Amino acid sequence: MSQDHNGNDDGAPMDYREHERTFAAFLTMTKWGAASVAAVLIAMAFGFFAGGGFFGGLIVFVILMVVAWFFL
Repeated sequence: MSQDHNGNDDGAPMDYREHERTFAAFLTMTKWGAASVAAVLIAMAFGFFAGGGFFGGLIVFVILMVVAWFFL
């Protein structure tokens, strides 16, 4: 009751360097996750519908991930 509760409690000071590292890691994982999902879907479509089979789809997946390595 004797304390002033005005809603301006900032808490602990923020470590901006750690925040930036965490955000950069999040962006990296998001980019690679999206690239991996897209590569898996394209490889599955090639393997199932284009008659490439398992090994054809695997080769397409590897090629797409190598291309992603250079572009990401």
